[in-house]
Amino acid sequence: MLIVDDHPLVRQAVARIVEQTPDLAVCGQAGEFQAGLDTIEQLHPDIAIIDIRIGGRGGFELIKEVRSRWRDLPILVFSMHEEPLYAERAFRLGAQGYIAKTEPPERILQAIRRVAEGNVYVSDKLSSRVLRTIVAGRPPMGSLAVDQLSDRQFQVFELIGQGLSTREIAERLYLSVKTIDTYREHIKHRLNLRSSSELLKYAIQWARSERGG
Repeated sequence: MLIVDDHPLVRQAVARIVEQTPDLAVCGQAGEFQAGLDTIEQLHPDIAIIDIRIGGRGGFELIKEVRSRWRDLPILVFSMHEEPLYAERAFRLGAQGYIAKTEPPERILQAIRRVAEGNVYVSDKLSSRVLRTIVAGRPPMGSLAVDQLSDRQFQVFELIGQGLSTREIAERLYLSVKTIDTYREHIKHRLNLRSSSELLKYAIQWARSERGG
């Protein structure tokens, strides 16, 4: 399996968990979008474990790209987020499993095995809402207006909420400042916000609530 996560300590921790089992093995690791694609191309893993927040174009874009190139490669999302919004987006893009980093090692191994076998995995905490969305075959109808952002808009919105400037977001996503400005305008329109200051305030408040603080 391949582990794609921008934190080396997280990759090493998952690798140690996996390597203690006789039926699983880690063939490679990567820390950002392009390295993830290159490593899959080189090593042909049986399963890819992908974090949403990775360098480059991000985890959502990596899932989308992997699914377009390697249709049958199982994808398990390994994320710090426990909210259904993230899981729903991951499943819509083609992931077969979603597990939070806070889960105990035995649950992580269970998720890896289930996805590697071609099954779907989602924690009990998320299963009800996420599976309803999958069965319905439609975008989620959540209460948050943020649900209605496209995946790239959502990614930019998250980075705004982290306090990054337009230039910093452009550098993080390998896009131009002009492109990020365009995304900001589209996000303001989608969220019915009148100014950049309103967008910044809304994004920061949303990020804090998402972190539980």
